[in-house]
Amino acid sequence: MRGMLILIVVAALAWSVYWAVGSTGATKAFEAWFEGRRADGWVAEYSDLTTRGFPNRFDSTFTDVTLADPDTGLAWEAPFFQVFALSYKPNHIIAVWPDHQLIATPQAKYDVTSTDMRASLVTRPAPGLPLERLTLTAEDLAVQPDTTVQPTTADSLTLAAERTTASDSSYRFGLTADGFSPALDWRVKVDPGDTLPDSLEALSLDMTVDFDKPWDLSAIEDARPQPNRIDLKLAEARWGRLELQAAGEVTVDAAGIPTGEITVKARNWRDILRLATDSGALPQAFAGTLEDGLALVSQMAGNPKTLDVPLGLRDGRVFLGPVPLGPAPVLRLR
Repeated sequence: MRGMLILIVVAALAWSVYWAVGSTGATKAFEAWFEGRRADGWVAEYSDLTTRGFPNRFDSTFTDVTLADPDTGLAWEAPFFQVFALSYKPNHIIAVWPDHQLIATPQAKYDVTSTDMRASLVTRPAPGLPLERLTLTAEDLAVQPDTTVQPTTADSLTLAAERTTASDSSYRFGLTADGFSPALDWRVKVDPGDTLPDSLEALSLDMTVDFDKPWDLSAIEDARPQPNRIDLKLAEARWGRLELQAAGEVTVDAAGIPTGEITVKARNWRDILRLATDSGALPQAFAGTLEDGLALVSQMAGNPKTLDVPLGLRDGRVFLGPVPLGPAPVLRLR
C-alpha cells in the first residue's frame, strides 16, 4: 500500500509539472504569435491572456482581442475569444466566440451576433498545424452590415471541412443553414412584390475544393490558400415555390477565373425568371426571348416546369450554349 501511495503521489506530481510546463508553453506560444503579427505590421492586441484548465485541459482566454491585416484590409474585434485543448491531445482544439463580434472588410463592416458559436478543430502534428478536419456551428446567427437596415439571419448554421485523401491541400466542405433569412433590403430588391416567405426552407452545399496550399497557420499569417479546382457535388436552395440545384466542376486559374461547366436545375423556373425581370436584374427587352428559348429547352427535357441548364464558364464569362449571359465570378479569397 505504501508503494502504491508513493507511485500515485509521484504520478500526480509528474502530471502537475507536465501541465504547468504545457500551460506556460501555450501562453508563450500565443504571445509569440501576436508579437510576430505586430512585427509584420498588423494590429494585434489583447488586454489579457490567461490559461487555466488543470488537470486535463489548457483553456486559454483572450480579452479585448483586435486583429487587423493591412495587406488585405480584413479586421476582427471581439470582447473575448477562447481556445480549449485537451492536455493529453493538444492538436484537438475547441474555439469559442463571443455573442457579439465585429468583422471589417474594405467594402463594409459587419456586426455578427449569435447565442453559441464554436468550432471543433483537429490539426495534424506537423509544422504550421495543417488542418485535418473542422466543424463550426452557430445558433441564432445574425450578420448586420453597416450598409443595411436589417441583418441576414439563420436559426442555425453548420460548416464542416475535412481533408481528403487526394492531397494535403484538398478538402471536402459541407454547409447547412436552417431558417436562413436574407436581409430585408435584399429581399425587396429580389422580390419587390413580396410573394416569397421571409426565410428559405433549405440552404445547403456539398463540394470538394483543391487549393494551392494546405490550410494551416500560414493561411492567417501570410495569405489565404486559393482554389484551383472545385467539384460542386450539390448546392441546393428552396425558397417558397422556387427551388434551385447546381452541380458541376470547374478549374480556377491564378487570377481566380473559373473554367468548366455547372448544371443548374430550376423548378418553377418561369417564376424565377419573372423575379429577375421585376427586380431589374434581367432587362425586360431580353426576358421574352430568353423565356421562349428556355421553354423549348424544358419541353425537350419532358417537364415544362423544370429546367436543366448547363452553364459554361470560359474566358471570364458565363455562357448558355453559345449565348453569353454575363461575367463569371472571380474566385479569390482575400
